[in-house]
Amino acid sequence: MIDIDATIITASSKKEGAAATFKKTFGFHPLAAWCANTQESLAMLLREGNAGSNTVADHLTVLADALGQIPDSSRAKILVRVDGAGATHELLEHLERLNTARRTVRYLTGWTITADDEQAVAKLPGQAWDALLEQDGTPHQTYGVAELTGLNRRPGWPDGMRLLVRRVKPSGRQTKKLTAFETRTGWKYSIVATNIRHIWGIAGSHQPQWLDALSRTRATVEDRVRGDKAMGLRNLPSKKWQVNHGWMLAAALGHDLDCWVRLLALHDQDDLARAEPETMRFRIYHLPARLAHHARRRWLRIERTWPWAHAFALAWHRLTTLPAVT
Repeated sequence: MIDIDATIITASSKKEGAAATFKKTFGFHPLAAWCANTQESLAMLLREGNAGSNTVADHLTVLADALGQIPDSSRAKILVRVDGAGATHELLEHLERLNTARRTVRYLTGWTITADDEQAVAKLPGQAWDALLEQDGTPHQTYGVAELTGLNRRPGWPDGMRLLVRRVKPSGRQTKKLTAFETRTGWKYSIVATNIRHIWGIAGSHQPQWLDALSRTRATVEDRVRGDKAMGLRNLPSKKWQVNHGWMLAAALGHDLDCWVRLLALHDQDDLARAEPETMRFRIYHLPARLAHHARRRWLRIERTWPWAHAFALAWHRLTTLPAVT
């Protein structure tokens, strides 16, 4: 699963490429892709602060770079998840063209609701709504999901594209941005576009409830953004574009190394398998120890009271016994 999203990096001084952003801040607006399976950063494109959220060329560039990072053995089935910025003709048509006899590419993308969409939602009968599923599979008592495909014809979009609509009670912050239709019905609506008809081997994968739950798990992309920023992406140090570009790549590499240390060496340590970079620094990377030489050997002397000494030793053993990559 490839998650594509943009983020904002603020700048406190005038730097090459820094500009006013759509959030009324000043800085940069990079676009990146992460692997939801491993949490690693696959690709990142440094962009000016005023770069558009739904720029097709940038999405295609990041997607191509991300696919290039995935091993051949894992390219047979690809799922791309994007927010509403990905609901463009060019991107969805490109994703459809990526399908071959040996590769299946599916997508889940947000959708900007129009008046035509609201008219289609109004046509849905009450029995068309199914209970929204929580991430643990339990049905929500109030919120609902329904299939919107067929009620709103959209010429020019890829054949076989489905539209799924979700309704929830609006929060206090959302109340100020409701449309007249949403205010009248008392619901906040969200639409997801997808080409998933059925995923072989997964029972119920054609159901709107299951697909909606799958699209909502994309919210974890914010954790990936936070991880990159914790690795140094929060601030770009130079006034030069090329230096900041290199800094961005170094932060992404640090993020990947942190992910693979946890995947390869700490996967069975409950408190470290999904730890944040700050936690990993405190418990593993910034270790209260010293490397000593004695009897032609190197000895790592760790404080006896350090609670994560065993986890560090276990990680060290596992990483040093990995087979060499040729």
